Amino acid sequence: MAAKKLYKSFSNLKSLMEEVHRWGCMKQTGVSLRYMMEFGSKPTDRNLLISAQFLHKELPIRIARRAIELETLPYGLSEKPAVLKVRDWYLDSFRDMRSFPEIKDSSDEREFTQMIKAIKVRHNNVVPMMALGVQQLKKGMNPKIVYEDLDEIHQFLDRFYMSRIGIRMLIGQHVELHNTNPPHCVGCIDTKMSPMEVARNASEDARSICFWEYGSAPDVNIYGDPNFTFPYVPSHLQLMVFELVKNSLRAVEERFLDSDKVAPPIRIIVADGLEDVTIKVSDEGGGIPRSGLPKIFTYLYSTAKSPLDENLDLDSTDAVTMAGYGCGLPISRLYARYFGGDLQIISMEGYGTDAYLHLSRLGDSQEPLP
Repeated sequence: MAAKKLYKSFSNLKSLMEEVHRWGCMKQTGVSLRYMMEFGSKPTDRNLLISAQFLHKELPIRIARRAIELETLPYGLSEKPAVLKVRDWYLDSFRDMRSFPEIKDSSDEREFTQMIKAIKVRHNNVVPMMALGVQQLKKGMNPKIVYEDLDEIHQFLDRFYMSRIGIRMLIGQHVELHNTNPPHCVGCIDTKMSPMEVARNASEDARSICFWEYGSAPDVNIYGDPNFTFPYVPSHLQLMVFELVKNSLRAVEERFLDSDKVAPPIRIIVADGLEDVTIKVSDEGGGIPRSGLPKIFTYLYSTAKSPLDENLDLDSTDAVTMAGYGCGLPISRLYARYFGGDLQIISMEGYGTDAYLHLSRLGDSQEPLP
């Protein structure tokens, strides 16, 4: 009943936006990988209740901040149909969160968990939809504009996607604590994750897409200690390594397409230091000219033809292509930075590219909240 009453009070957009602005001014609370791991190691009813109560207050603040930013983007980006759709998803999720009554017992907590699960699904296609919005913006722009100059848009997208990573991590972690996981997993976190194994799986996925697109795929050789493990979120590492290997495969494949030579393999080296685990992905795909390096971490740049089509039904698709959204690398760097790591690209034009993915072993850095 309480939920219905609140829902009615938001029935007009004006009162909803006032509420969004009120929550958007509140302070966000960051958590660390170590905290999530320690807290989630005992998923008792009481702990799940505390977690749900925290999310009940924290998620509307984070969602409100993004909804406000989506309203006020430069160069008319806020008016693009795809961006309006994303904004509506955020407003719907904010309304759902604020319409949910106080969480008092396990029954409330279970209901709340189902709701945030649905919110996570609602936002599944935010990245391609925002990429489509950026494309709609580019279409109407003066071609002489240098995309790196559109700093405000890049900074907004960095904040926006970093916040999205955090929201999805918090929801995913809470939902996953309800499931039966292997003993060394705490929600989404694998306390004994093998970076070699994740790199192998990500490479196989990237190679199968390369096969599908080009009819062949270079080998990927992985070097490192197969017994080494450390606590991390495997799905995050999978996404980053997949992106790096996919880029390398494409570069090598296109460089050796009409050549008699055998395409050289991609090399992945996993090194475990005291502070960082570093994964290096090296290719001989011809490299990137120095003038092109600043562009690779911008959201408005891709050397590939875009797979995004104005008429694409993004509510149903989850297609993965070799390239073209123009946001794989910058988003991978955000995933690395989310838990205190980083991503660097060093290239030799005429030879190849090395990507260095640094992951913090310590797990004690707070979420970098935008």
